[in-house]
Amino acid sequence: MPKSGLREVEHEITISAPATAVYRLIAEVENWPRIFPPTIHVDHVEKSENTERIRIWATANGEAKNWTSRRTLDPEGLRIGFRQEVSAPPVASMGGTWVIEPVSDSVSRVRLLHDYRAVDDDPAGLAWIDEAVDRNSRSELAALKRNVELATAQEDLTFSFEDTVQIAGSAKDVYDFVNDAHLWAERLPHVASVRLEEDTPGLQTLEMDTRAKDGSVHTTKSYRVTFPHRKIAYKQVTLPALMTLHTGYWTFTETETGTAASSQHTVTLNTENIARILGADATVADAREYVQSALSTNSRATLGHAKDYAEARA
Repeated sequence: MPKSGLREVEHEITISAPATAVYRLIAEVENWPRIFPPTIHVDHVEKSENTERIRIWATANGEAKNWTSRRTLDPEGLRIGFRQEVSAPPVASMGGTWVIEPVSDSVSRVRLLHDYRAVDDDPAGLAWIDEAVDRNSRSELAALKRNVELATAQEDLTFSFEDTVQIAGSAKDVYDFVNDAHLWAERLPHVASVRLEEDTPGLQTLEMDTRAKDGSVHTTKSYRVTFPHRKIAYKQVTLPALMTLHTGYWTFTETETGTAASSQHTVTLNTENIARILGADATVADAREYVQSALSTNSRATLGHAKDYAEARA
């Protein structure tokens, strides 16, 4: 293999799930925060039948980054091509293909192909990319296997729900209340303390100590992506014991009478901790009810205070 110029590499893994199910989870980008641990949020910039531009917010070495990629979808051939529009040095260009191959009705092989060049074909830059692509591809495929098998085997453990409050105030004021999380310890009774960082505009790291109904305090960490006055999407990365996944978003929609403010959650339950937290006789249904009640209580409290804040300014 040449030491410089275009490099082509391939990684693969075998997954206990039907090829069409694996293809769907990779093709539908709203699934990515659920199946790829580094992914915080993905949205569409443009979309036609088989091509799309997507924006990806993800962590790399503990830092949150974002970039835009073009993708070509081939549902018949179970292939997805991708290419970064603007690569960051030392990468001059980066692209590749997901190839999903049925091994049997319930098993598939996933091949992840990459091609890339280093800026000025620099050998040191190429070595850095080689290492990053190898490390990321291995961890991405391992996470894909783990989470796709979980998603297909335990669909009853993942659920979503939403709370909405009607507010006689502007979407901007409601958004500002939720966006200004550094003020929550003063504004929200259930928040004991907050640490908020926003090194890149629109990309926040939020650490928070919240009080539960029983008086206990829990520390959580989330990454948040903000879309001013419309939406704040987030992914929790330090999770309470009863969850293996928690993503969600706040939305702020102008109405004839003011604003509809919603808080949506998607959760996967951690069955290993149900007995320890809720008692030996507790079921999955009990855990689901407990988690939904706790999250809804906090969301509704936050939206209630946001309502007071916005209506006082209306």
